[in-house]
This record gives sequence, structure tokens and C-alpha cells, in this order.
Amino acid sequence: MDDGKLEKLKVVAYSDPQFNNKVGDGEFATLLNPEKYVYQYKIEQNEQQASGTSAAATKFNKKLPEELQIDFVFDRTGIIPERERTADGIIDDLEHFKKVVLDYNGDQHKPNYVLISWGSLLFKGSLLEMSVEFKLFRSDGTPIRAVAKAKFKGFVEDDLRVAKENRNSPDLTHYRVVRAGETLPLMAHRIYGDSSYYLEVAKANGILNFRDLRPGQEIYFPPIQKQSAT
Repeated sequence: MDDGKLEKLKVVAYSDPQFNNKVGDGEFATLLNPEKYVYQYKIEQNEQQASGTSAAATKFNKKLPEELQIDFVFDRTGIIPERERTADGIIDDLEHFKKVVLDYNGDQHKPNYVLISWGSLLFKGSLLEMSVEFKLFRSDGTPIRAVAKAKFKGFVEDDLRVAKENRNSPDLTHYRVVRAGETLPLMAHRIYGDSSYYLEVAKANGILNFRDLRPGQEIYFPPIQKQSAT
């Protein structure tokens, strides 16, 4: 339920990919919430083909990390009530923002990791590129309005990557925990697309009676080379 309270988009900097250690003074709240933000998704395809062969359909390789694009508005003209005019215009605001998203982290040898949150938006990643467009100036040239166009590259921590990806391939090793009502043929069908491989799974796990599975039991599903049809 919307209680009418204005929630500001926040960018919080961390020094580690697990997002446990906040960077000192590494939090930025937008002056004005964005009018929009854009998620970009990319798929990498394998387009190689052997010399002398006819063209073949491209094959999926992997899904690349998503990218998030947001425009951040900086304004010290006085039109934003809580942002009074200052002698330095928007310079301090921009420097603080750059410290959060752009500063080089010496321990990680890369820019800070950032957590971006606003409403249903929750994004983890790091800055990919940014441009700042200065739009309004005082008579002495001090900038008082600018828009920072930032693009962030998302990622998944290494210990969560495999769990998040859907990689039910017969060429990979799988471990599954038995749930109530599951049978070995059913589980083999889910992994390999063929329930007849349950005998090989039973052998790999030393299971003498494949019907005698208990909930909570961990089953090892080895890589299986499927026989091609002749």
C-alpha cells in the first residue's frame, strides 16, 4: 500500500562482491527520482561453422550479465526545495556521486560494487560507463544543473551463480535432494530427459532398491553420454 511517503533511489557502495562491507561515506540518494530506468539483456551466440559447410542456425552460448541504465539529475538552481543554492553549485554533489560509483577500490583493483534500490528495483553490479552533461551555468561558469547518464553491469556472486542458472544438461554433474513422493525414474527424467537412466544413477549411488528413497536423501547424477540413434 502506498503511504504517500516519497522514497528516494539510493546507491550504496561496497568494497566486496558479497556486499558485506560498506564503503565509508559511500551512500548516495538521488536529488530527483528518475523518470525511467532501462534494463538491457544480451544473449551470446556461437556463430562459428566449419569451412565448406552450409550455413547453420546459431547456437545459444550464454546469457550475459544484464545492464542497467539510469539518468541522475543534479540541480542547485533552487527549484528543488531541499537543495538550496551553494557557491560551488553542483560540484560537491557530483564529487560525492563519483566517489560512490566511480572511485577505484585498491583492494579489489576495480571500481566499487554498488547496490541500487528504489521501489521494486534492486540491482547489484558496478559502473560500466558514465557521461555527465552540464546543462545550466551561473554567469561565472559554475555549473548548477547536470545529468549523469550511467550504465551499470550486473553480476551474480560466484557462490550463487550455479544455483541461479538453469543448467539441466546430461553432460554435467548434478546433485539433488529427494523430496516426498519423488522416484528415481522421475528424477532421472528431469535431469536427463529420459527415465531409463535411473539404473545408472542407482549404480553410481550404490542404491540396491531404487524404490526405497527417503526424503532429504542426496542423490548424485553423473554425466551421461547419450547414445545417438542409428
